[in-house]
Amino acid sequence: MLVRSWNLFHGNTVPPRRHAYLAEMIGLITADDPDVVCVQEVPAWALARFAVGDVAHRPLLGALAGRALTAPNHGVIRSAVAGQGNAIWLAPRYRVLAHHVLTLNPLRFRARVATELGLDARVRLHWAKERRIVQAIRIAGAGREVVVANTHCTGGMRGITEAELMRAAWFADSVARPDDVLVLAGDFNLTPDSLIGTEWGFSPAGPGIDHILVRGAPVTELRVWDEERRRRADGSLLSDHAPVELEIL
Repeated sequence: MLVRSWNLFHGNTVPPRRHAYLAEMIGLITADDPDVVCVQEVPAWALARFAVGDVAHRPLLGALAGRALTAPNHGVIRSAVAGQGNAIWLAPRYRVLAHHVLTLNPLRFRARVATELGLDARVRLHWAKERRIVQAIRIAGAGREVVVANTHCTGGMRGITEAELMRAAWFADSVARPDDVLVLAGDFNLTPDSLIGTEWGFSPAGPGIDHILVRGAPVTELRVWDEERRRRADGSLLSDHAPVELEIL
């Protein structure tokens, strides 16, 4: 089972262009028929293109209006009006048996963690501005059932990021049965040291902030795409993140 994860950067390139290249990105990441692709920073209007799509940061004026307002220059106007979410693409040979979503940074959770970390009002306000989620699905196909969780944690302060990642991991664990293969993927915005080891039983993490962790089955080493695989003819790179992938054996 080939699993990939990619932060789509709202369909933007590096350096940014006026146009969005979301369709090109989706085509690239699915061209060779992977089994599962977890994506983050998907504009709200594009979530319906995937097997499962969930809004994290809601568009202020609705998805269609957000798309229209960002169209003049996608490199400048992004999630503030278009919103964003997480999504999972599945090969047709798989079907979704269950679908769950959890908010990573609800008010009570933020209040508790902010007190524990001693966060000032400025940081608390910044944390509250953008809703983050973890989505989890149970899929069947190819002779097995697998639970796939896809998340995008708040970046910029390790304590906040770690708190959200642990919340995502506990949620994914609660959805999985003891004998399930469990996949936790996404833009973690850190190296997940707290999830690696005998207690959680996940596979080793990759070198950056985008990861695919697996429990319950052997896996290959995480591979990070080189820049040439996502370079356009004009020299720009699709997204400011590189896709990562591994195979569940």
